[in-house]
Amino acid sequence: MMRRPTRPRAYAPDPNAPGRCCDMPDCPEAGEYRAPKSRANLNDYYWFCLEHVRAYNAGWDFYKGMSPAEVEAQLRADTSWQRPTWPIGRGGYTAWDDDMLRDPLHVLNAGRAHGTRRDGPQQPPSELREPLATLGLAWPVTLDVVKSRYKELAKRHHPDANGGSRDAEERLKTINLAYAAVRSRLGSEARVGATG
Repeated sequence: MMRRPTRPRAYAPDPNAPGRCCDMPDCPEAGEYRAPKSRANLNDYYWFCLEHVRAYNAGWDFYKGMSPAEVEAQLRADTSWQRPTWPIGRGGYTAWDDDMLRDPLHVLNAGRAHGTRRDGPQQPPSELREPLATLGLAWPVTLDVVKSRYKELAKRHHPDANGGSRDAEERLKTINLAYAAVRSRLGSEARVGATG
């Protein structure tokens, strides 16, 4: 024995139909199918017979009368179900100011040196102090700044630019090691920040 599908067909009359005549003028049929009156109020309906709801739906255009910018804004809002969104990592809130938080046990300060503030000068990690001094840079620093400083120093201290000097060659080796250490550390922080 085959079971009949319990799901009503798409063209089946609405079981919540109000039991009145079709809203199309001069139509004696029962209005069993609902259709929204406007895009501004999608919960206010006309009630039509099957023939007139098909004609109404064929001419319905949700975006009719909207400018291209309004259509784009509507499509963007629909991708998030009309809910507000924020860029990744911000979560809709602004960063906490140290003065806003009361932390008498210094739990929130555990990752930072005691007695230092975020807006004050920050100390570089111990393994980067010497490489940054070699490159002549202050902490905090970005990878782009490190790269441009390295290029500048490499041109200045290259042995070919200094007549094949051994001192320039040794200085360039030191610069290369310092650059590799800083680049490695900043690259790993960038990878952790992108995945965390």
